[in-house]
Amino acid sequence: RTMGPLLPWLGAAALLLPLLLVPLALLARRRRGRQTPPLSLLVVAGSGGHTTEILRLLSCLSESYSPRHYILADSDKMSETKIRSFEQKRAEIFSNSQFTLDRIPRSREVRQSWTSSMVTTLYSILYSLPLTYKLKPDLILCNGPGTCVPVCISALLLGLLGLKRAIIVYVESICRVETLSLSGKILYYFSDYFIVQWPALKEKYPKSVYLGRIV
Repeated sequence: RTMGPLLPWLGAAALLLPLLLVPLALLARRRRGRQTPPLSLLVVAGSGGHTTEILRLLSCLSESYSPRHYILADSDKMSETKIRSFEQKRAEIFSNSQFTLDRIPRSREVRQSWTSSMVTTLYSILYSLPLTYKLKPDLILCNGPGTCVPVCISALLLGLLGLKRAIIVYVESICRVETLSLSGKILYYFSDYFIVQWPALKEKYPKSVYLGRIV
């Protein structure tokens, strides 16, 4: 009975474990005694609930994840306001808080045909490549908006070319109970950590990590 109130906190702590292991892994690759710089974090924001969920996750991260580079679709009119408000509050806690905000063409609009989606997604990937190379993130965090697909593919291509290897952490949205989003179905095969919030998804996708409800 006493564990009941603690379960949401334990779930959130479990979510952070893969993220918190990243600094340790990078530190181990460096020579002893050399100071480890902060980790560059790239966050893919989506409209509506996606942005709200991702900002809740970010609120649990330490100041080691800096700078934070936000990428959102050029047609997203709501996320920028939420992000700037979040970062303003964060700056009151961490004086050295840094972030950037960039936009890329949306890869797929709602009800857009598959044929035209292939063209717009390819254009979005080509647009994302130089931006991802410029930002050179150590870690990419996303939770399902279509914008995350071209960004993650760009990061994978840069890794294959030996230019920059980024760790991809994908957190499926809480609203996905029995089926993955289209973004999730694609990035399930390419992400380093794939986190789901419902047991039905864990059963269907064994590679995923089930942590219960975390946002």
